[in-house]
Amino acid sequence: MRLSRYIVPILLIILFNCNDKPQLPDPLEAGWKNKNVCEVLEENKALRVLKCTFPPNIGHELHYHNPHVGYTISGSKFRIKDATGVREVNVPTGYSFSNDKKTSHEVLNVGDSTAVFLIMEYR
Repeated sequence: MRLSRYIVPILLIILFNCNDKPQLPDPLEAGWKNKNVCEVLEENKALRVLKCTFPPNIGHELHYHNPHVGYTISGSKFRIKDATGVREVNVPTGYSFSNDKKTSHEVLNVGDSTAVFLIMEYR
């Protein structure tokens, strides 16, 4: 009987420590105000290639990225919110970037031109 006295509190601790927060969407699932901003250009066992388009005042809700490489087809100015805080950056046309770990952020095009990115995600 003494053992059962300890099992209930342990089970409660386990239940409350479970991740009850919904997982963030990936870049394809995430959009902006219920509208898609990314489309799949290619998908296979090794790679998924997305094209993401952001007219002025359009962003990308909070989402995660698996390891990826990206390329800016057309740049603009963005407000970025991530684990380091909020900042505004000019993303130039022809800029490439990569991340070898899972990351998350939210972005908003605060510039005056439409930005277009290619995102190549490793599977």
